[in-house]
Amino acid sequence: MQTLITFSPFPNTLVKFRTQPSKPNPISHRTKPHSPITLCNFQPQSPLNPFPFPLKSPQSRASNADPLRCGISSNGESANAGERSLRQWVELTGEVISTAFPLWVTIGCVLGLVRPSSFNWVTPKLSIVGLSVIMLGMGMTLTLDDLRSALSMPKEVFSGFFLQYSVMPLSAFFISKLLNLPSHYAAGLILVGCCPGGTASNIVTYLARGNVALSVVMTAASTLSAVIMTPFLTAKLAGKYVAVDAAGLLMSTLQVVLFPVLGGALLNQYFQPLVKLVSPLMPPLAVATVAILCGNAISQSSSAILMSGRQVILAVCLLHASGFFFGYLLARILGLDVPSSRTISIEVGMQNSVLGVVLAAKHFGDPLTTVPCAVSSVCHSIFGSILAGMWRRSVPPEIKD
Repeated sequence: MQTLITFSPFPNTLVKFRTQPSKPNPISHRTKPHSPITLCNFQPQSPLNPFPFPLKSPQSRASNADPLRCGISSNGESANAGERSLRQWVELTGEVISTAFPLWVTIGCVLGLVRPSSFNWVTPKLSIVGLSVIMLGMGMTLTLDDLRSALSMPKEVFSGFFLQYSVMPLSAFFISKLLNLPSHYAAGLILVGCCPGGTASNIVTYLARGNVALSVVMTAASTLSAVIMTPFLTAKLAGKYVAVDAAGLLMSTLQVVLFPVLGGALLNQYFQPLVKLVSPLMPPLAVATVAILCGNAISQSSSAILMSGRQVILAVCLLHASGFFFGYLLARILGLDVPSSRTISIEVGMQNSVLGVVLAAKHFGDPLTTVPCAVSSVCHSIFGSILAGMWRRSVPPEIKD
């Protein structure tokens, strides 16, 4: 008799991670001929989520049960694989849209370049609201487990934090000097280099066979600390090019980063039914917001970009290449294992460029300052995807063991 094994690798909630390896789970014995084999209580370590919001895989949505299930069926398909609910279709659609986020951001930037009038409706207040919604959704994924994860790997977390706020800001500063960038491009490049880790790093870390728990903790830590680090480093490094209002940057970062993230964490802690209701809508909403904000930044300076776009694109590519390369190299020099080094490389190389767009638009008078931030959003997504594809082909020794 021909049998088919169906395997669903992810539970319903993909944002919870284990930092400790779980013990092998027992498999129930057969109680009668041809009865299904069920494997329960298996919890993987990584999410399949380009933005740090609760997102489910298509396999896990095929069942309403939380545990992972394995089954053997002579019919090839389980009789319980019924029609998807409306919520499941919304989640699946959101996942498909979110997985192609580099494509949507690229389309937004190209549209802003060739048809700038398409983004005339985007106001500064609307930009702040959009970014605040993204940060609120990120906060909805934070729990006490994240703090426990950080306490269980202090060396990796502190190493990643140090490299996050040293490699990228210094790289941006020296690249600006090397290429002799105009003051507005130099200030924008330094600003994006001083921003926290990007929200797309979790999916890239997963694909690259990195330490996904470390990725989540690093993203949260760099985002929360950006309230102090981003204004301070920008004022020190970009102050030589343009006047930097450090106090204004601090207040804006509090408004669009710290308060929404803490608000999302409180919602996740005390209002989980509400979080569960809105979480399927957050990934596509985040993708749309990023694409619109980046396209708007490009549209405001489309003519200048067409004249000198090559220089800023080269500068942004060098910045992110430096982040990925030195993030990995220095992590290995510090004695971290390969999965953790890959994670730090991705976290350092991928910045929250949308935060840079909003801060540059609000606090720097020249709209050209936002251009490096918008180009960065496309660049780090493409670089990260390529790097993940290369690393995925080689399994680190730590995972093999």
